[in-house]
Amino acid sequence: MESQTMTGKVCLVTGATSGIGKETARGLVGLGATVIVVGRSRRRCEQVTAAFRRENPAAQVSFLVADLSSQAEIRRLADEFTRQYDRLDVLVNNAGAKFRARHESIDGIELTFALNHLGYFLLTLRLLDVLKASGPARIVNVASHAHHGVTLDFDDLQMRQRYDGSLAYRRSKLANIMFTYELARQLDGTGVTANALHPGVVATNFGAKDEGLQSLLRRAARPAVRLLLGRQAITPPEGAQTSLYLATSPEVAGVSGQYFDNKAPVRSSDASYDVAAQQRLWEISAALTGFE
Repeated sequence: MESQTMTGKVCLVTGATSGIGKETARGLVGLGATVIVVGRSRRRCEQVTAAFRRENPAAQVSFLVADLSSQAEIRRLADEFTRQYDRLDVLVNNAGAKFRARHESIDGIELTFALNHLGYFLLTLRLLDVLKASGPARIVNVASHAHHGVTLDFDDLQMRQRYDGSLAYRRSKLANIMFTYELARQLDGTGVTANALHPGVVATNFGAKDEGLQSLLRRAARPAVRLLLGRQAITPPEGAQTSLYLATSPEVAGVSGQYFDNKAPVRSSDASYDVAAQQRLWEISAALTGFE
């Protein structure tokens, strides 16, 4: 991958002001891509893009600010992007969080589901036209091995009856993978691929030091690594390697509908392959986001 150039490619990375999102963006900048950093805090976006330019004076990097738990902000983000750019070669859906207590988004949706799943769903679908027009293009969805051992409760997707922060997070990561598989099927033949990944057990500041929703994240978010016992935490640059591989490597050109760990396709949980459940999740997500 070190020799792969991304010059002329346009890449958008969400959750790119810290952790593996930041390192994914940094890696893409280093490969010559035009990179759009997406974060909740303008100040953090400014700091990150300025740091990338200091590290690499030739860096082609900019930012867009959005709270991806808000559907209005996701729509605004997509509109701002398409006004400024006429192509999108790589979309990396990375932003996410885990919440100890149950909260609802501005749209009245349980916050973990709204941010971790519907954020991926709505942003991707809003950008599909430009992705298709730029093909071959790639969608990279950051999930987690934390999805193993859970299923979606379609009778209580938003966990109104009984909330558990770890379970909500794990289900959201299962939703990421199920969305990826259904999306890949729908994109077959379009020149756009969609894959999901486990980044590894990464030690990060998961959603710290922001305002509003950001302060909520600061209080509530905890690294997903605590769900994954027995594996030593790796650094964010190491955790970004599979995202970068899926975004750039010629080895996976044309590969779609797969789940990767450590740059290799692996089997996700049995529950994730339930096609009827994937389609039901898609239909519910479309209804919740008003996507047509």
